[in-house]
Amino acid sequence: MPSFDIVSKVAQHEVDNAFNQAQKELSQRFDFKDTDTSIERAPDAITIRSGSEERAKAALGVLQDKLVKRKVSLRFTEPGNPEPTGKGGARIVVKIKEGIEVEKARTLVQIIKESKLKVQASIQESQVRVSGKNKDDLQQAIAAVRGRDLGIELQFINFRD
Repeated sequence: MPSFDIVSKVAQHEVDNAFNQAQKELSQRFDFKDTDTSIERAPDAITIRSGSEERAKAALGVLQDKLVKRKVSLRFTEPGNPEPTGKGGARIVVKIKEGIEVEKARTLVQIIKESKLKVQASIQESQVRVSGKNKDDLQQAIAAVRGRDLGIELQFINFRD
């Protein structure tokens, strides 16, 4: 029985590359000199620290620019609000979102059911598996999901006959 999976996976190596490029640019740019601006990478987040809120926001802009240039969708990121730190500085935590949340997965299943195609959709951890009797129905299911904006970046993988 043909099937495919709907996932939301970020290319971690591209996020690392964008992080390294942003870190290098922040260390070289004149407008960031003597502002104590730095960025740190954790497995699921990037933390931006700076001497002022404006410089932290500017550093966030540099990071987002590098992510876009590396073809990483900004839908994978969730920047937080600037938080004040000691000495008048600011910190911004940018979460890297990966996987489909349960509510979004339920919405995906509902979209597929509403399309009245002869396919079945099931939630499996952080992905949705869609199976059906013929490839044409599966391709129509992909088109139905792509036609709706859920606010997350989706990939369609493991298309099997």
